[in-house]
Amino acid sequence: MAKLKVFSWSNGFHRFTVAATSKPKALEAWGLSQDIFKTGLATETPDAPDAEAALSRPGEVIQRGEAVDVGEVAAAPRRPKKAATKPAPKGPSAADLRRVAKLEADLDALDARHEAALEAIEAKRAALEDDAASQREKHRKARADLRKKLDAARARL
Repeated sequence: MAKLKVFSWSNGFHRFTVAATSKPKALEAWGLSQDIFKTGLATETPDAPDAEAALSRPGEVIQRGEAVDVGEVAAAPRRPKKAATKPAPKGPSAADLRRVAKLEADLDALDARHEAALEAIEAKRAALEDDAASQREKHRKARADLRKKLDAARARL
């Protein structure tokens, strides 16, 4: 488990101290979205007057008055966390719609070119089969003629 550190900051009237594992966790406990550590407003203060109280209640903000009620230590009221608001979903932009329409048209054109190529290949295949059949028939006739001549030549021997 991560080690607890004590962080604090002051608004001039009150000092807010919290024990947390990191600066982002401390900012979250304080209900702040701005990084006040960068500006030096908040610091890690292990020897803060409220360090002991903060360490006994990790994650709970300890509030001490600095101007009016000096010396009193109390738990600060928790600020509700801001609900993460998701932007309302927008419809598709005109550019997105055009892009989709163009891609659909490109897909249809690709399919049409593919079908045409397959039909051309099928026509070539049919023509080749006809050529092969014609070659087989020529071969059969030529062979039959030669066989007749061979048989006649053998018969004369």
